Amino acid sequence: MTDWLRQIDDTLGQYFGISALTVDKVVWTIAIGLLFLMLRRAAVHVLSRRLDDTARRYIAVKTVNYLLGIVAVLALLRIWLGGVTGLAASIGIISAGIAIALHAPLTNFAGWIFLTVRRPFTVGDRIQIGDHAGDVIDLRLFAFSLVEIGNWVDADQSTGRILHIPNGKVFTETVANYTQGFNFIWDEIPVTVTFESDWRKAKELLTEISKKHAVLTSDEAARQVREAASTYLIKYEHLTPIVWTSVVDIGVTLTIRFLSDPRRRRSAEAAIWEDILDAFAAAEDIDFAYPTHRFYDNVTEGKPGARAEPEPGRG
Repeated sequence: MTDWLRQIDDTLGQYFGISALTVDKVVWTIAIGLLFLMLRRAAVHVLSRRLDDTARRYIAVKTVNYLLGIVAVLALLRIWLGGVTGLAASIGIISAGIAIALHAPLTNFAGWIFLTVRRPFTVGDRIQIGDHAGDVIDLRLFAFSLVEIGNWVDADQSTGRILHIPNGKVFTETVANYTQGFNFIWDEIPVTVTFESDWRKAKELLTEISKKHAVLTSDEAARQVREAASTYLIKYEHLTPIVWTSVVDIGVTLTIRFLSDPRRRRSAEAAIWEDILDAFAAAEDIDFAYPTHRFYDNVTEGKPGARAEPEPGRG
């Protein structure tokens, strides 16, 4: 070190009441901080110009930030804690205290490592974790962010709120991914018609409507299943829409089961319901069922063979 730099160190040390060695460490710390900011800004500028895809650019910028941050932290540890021997000794002394004092941050950091390595979800996925659901828009060292869906809004549509959830929640809450592996979810629409309606005709109409709005062709569905099966044990055999039949107290329920894009569930249901309303309105022998009160005379109503005998003296 030149004499003028040493003189500056001595002057600063006397002014602030610290040793020249500490002044050197502070100066190097400031230099590393400035270098980190310059390199990060330059990397973001280059990546923003070369990557047009938003998702790829986001991942690249995040990766560069993490790498530069790790290098900066290692350099600072080297400056303040000395060589490998000093670093190991210092870490051994303070590790127990850090583990207790920083339990939550360390858990969240471990969650970030799990999310980075295991990748139960990534930015852009639609997930549910515990009671919260939404689209992942950011993944940081200690927390990830969701654009919330559901809550007081029906049919998995956005509420407009952004939720910040600690990464440690991945260890304690169940995580459901709407879009990983197989990119569609099953949805169902129950339609109930009266017992007097021609339920077979209604079922045919519903089958035609569901096929009209199918989001997958047979070839596309088979391809997605093959891709998902390479990572997960997924064995879907029938991916085309189907209508199931059941009986409830007010009539015959015909349940349409179909694949839906998780982000277009409400629009798909609306389109299907509009076609159902039009089709049933044009059918003279099909009526929707709804809860009603009915008085049934088992002597005069129903099938002749199932009627009761009239009471004596009753016409």
